[in-house]
Amino acid sequence: MKEHICVVGLGYIGLPTAIMFVKQGFQITGVDVNPAVISRLKSGELHIHEDGLADAFNGALATGRLAFSEKPVVANVFIIAVPTPFNHDKSADLSYVTSAAESIKEVLKTGDMVILESTSPPRTTTDLVLPILEESGLVCGKDFDLVYSPERVLPGRILEELVHNDRIVGGVTKEASLRAKKLYASFVFGQIHTSDPTTAEMVKLMENTFRDVNIALANEFSRIAVEQKIDIWEAVKLANHHPRVNVLRPGPGVGGHCISVDPWFLVEVSPSVSDLIRTARQVNDAQPAYFLDFVQRRAGDLTGRTVAVLGLTYKPNIDDLRESPAIALVRLLHEEGADVRTFEPYVPGYRVGDGIAACASLDEALDGAEGVFLLVAHEEFSELTGTGLFEKSGQTSPEQFFLADAVNILQRQTSEGLNLIRLGDGRDRQQG
Repeated sequence: MKEHICVVGLGYIGLPTAIMFVKQGFQITGVDVNPAVISRLKSGELHIHEDGLADAFNGALATGRLAFSEKPVVANVFIIAVPTPFNHDKSADLSYVTSAAESIKEVLKTGDMVILESTSPPRTTTDLVLPILEESGLVCGKDFDLVYSPERVLPGRILEELVHNDRIVGGVTKEASLRAKKLYASFVFGQIHTSDPTTAEMVKLMENTFRDVNIALANEFSRIAVEQKIDIWEAVKLANHHPRVNVLRPGPGVGGHCISVDPWFLVEVSPSVSDLIRTARQVNDAQPAYFLDFVQRRAGDLTGRTVAVLGLTYKPNIDDLRESPAIALVRLLHEEGADVRTFEPYVPGYRVGDGIAACASLDEALDGAEGVFLLVAHEEFSELTGTGLFEKSGQTSPEQFFLADAVNILQRQTSEGLNLIRLGDGRDRQQG
């Protein structure tokens, strides 16, 4: 008989993971402290969007092996997949992990296994979760197993990557690692590597920090390109013809729950030896303000002007708004006194804040706009042209209209006669 698994946290990682185990014949209880989430899931409705998730969810429900609860129930395996945001001082907020461990402690019994999947600073598993669980009177490594196994998936491809990506399992004991490896092998086709919890925690943070540092480099390249009066997009394309070079794309900043957060966890635990990581974070965090200033120096004061912002999610073709640099830039625009309208096709009607209009369509956002900010390279935006946007705005004077493109969607040949302001483009005649 297969083990009963209790998955605590039913967000972008917890729910898909629960579904994967259901498909392999396990009995699953999904737990979330948000009663609205539990209510929707029980009624067969999803609270998150992910490609293929709706069909997979319906299939899991049809098996009768997927149940939901607001607190953990007696089980054999507990998987913690709760958020780990950061505090105002950039330190890790581990309150959700703490609460999850506290709730599991109440039903933990001899022979159980607890797996932490939430991205966490090094030593969270051994120094935070382990002591809480041992308050049950049980001893880790003797009465129960404890493992850290981070998710390594990309939003928009979660279901595919949960199955095909390699996985790391770091057990407090070797036996715990092997037990967790066997469990994940029920649906993971990628290689499953064993280690200890702290190494596994470090590896997860290294992966996202690697991306963050490289994006910061691209963003700095874009700033240098402007000063040197070249086009960064052409320069990146040419540099990447080198067989050992892969410069990433610059943009309005870095968002998401991982890349924009995880590097700070390393700065927190080792502040004296993480200067490069800290600087990369500061570069990327400052990018929305940099791009807004870049635009204002070329389009003039935006106070009282109507601007349309296209795209709010932190990356293309998903509905994830967490830590989005586009939202940060919208707030800055509002603070500058602009009349801001937003359009986000993947989260229709999402309102950034009071006084900021959320439009239901592209045409609604553009009607009467004196400028357009393109901040997310959604596929449906790929065919937009500068002249097309100008025509939809209803403006009659090109001199009073501008296009601010942070993601290299618009091309000069489709924006002739318009004030096209592209991130990292120092060759525009209007940029001086």
